[in-house]
Amino acid sequence: MRESDLIAGLDQQQLDNFVDYVLSEDLGSGDVTSRVSVPASARFSAVLAARQPIVVAGLQLAAAFFRKLNPEVAIEFLVQDGDNVAAGQPLLRIAGSAQLMLAAERSALNTLQHLTGIATVTRSYVEAIAGTDCVLLDTRKTIPGLRAIEKYAAKVGGARNHRMRLDDGILIKDNHIAAAGSIVEAVKAAKAANTGLEVQVEVDGIEQIEPALTAGADRLLCDNMSPAKLKGAVALVGGRVPIEASGGVRLDTIREIASTGVDFVSVGRITQSAPAADIGLDYALSS
Repeated sequence: MRESDLIAGLDQQQLDNFVDYVLSEDLGSGDVTSRVSVPASARFSAVLAARQPIVVAGLQLAAAFFRKLNPEVAIEFLVQDGDNVAAGQPLLRIAGSAQLMLAAERSALNTLQHLTGIATVTRSYVEAIAGTDCVLLDTRKTIPGLRAIEKYAAKVGGARNHRMRLDDGILIKDNHIAAAGSIVEAVKAAKAANTGLEVQVEVDGIEQIEPALTAGADRLLCDNMSPAKLKGAVALVGGRVPIEASGGVRLDTIREIASTGVDFVSVGRITQSAPAADIGLDYALSS
């Protein structure tokens, strides 16, 4: 399936399942408050707007919640995912049944705020390493069940997606090495399996690099190394394989890390710890 056919990283079946699950979680047997206090004939128009500077992500997904409860809802998109938006700028306009719009509001906002928060934080990391030749990667540190949409938001923010699932690549880490007996044994076994996948090896010391390369590692992940050690690792590798830096990377440290000559920096916090964006939905009665 083409990427252009997806909505926030989801195909149609995944989108339907996600929207149904989230709405069922929020609605239960129905929005009692709106049903008993708002006339069934009442109609609302509304504007969804940013309340802080943001990078938008998940707008089409948010709209899907309103469409699910009211297929006749009118929606006008005013920006697109990936746009930098100033505080106060409208994102979309909607009009339709007041009861149904109120019922869908929280599910739509929760999703949009979360994904936009990820895209906004990600963009700040990307901008922090602008001008270097280093690429920002996301990780598998995602909320269970939300990986596809969170990685979509990270990509919107400018990161490159890395390993959606465990079958996307081989990454030999310290626990694999301990179980195999050594880096050499772990890498040799992985290469002998002939999976066709790249074999990446995590190293946390300079002394592990040469054994990993000799055994056939295709890529290195330098974990929790200081910038000085990363420079040493880059010099030792000498361009033989790509190098990724990871571990405890913050916005205030990523540029120094990226400037050591590593090819990639992976940051778990862009999906794991991004704060929700402040986005609001303001209603007015329609005639």
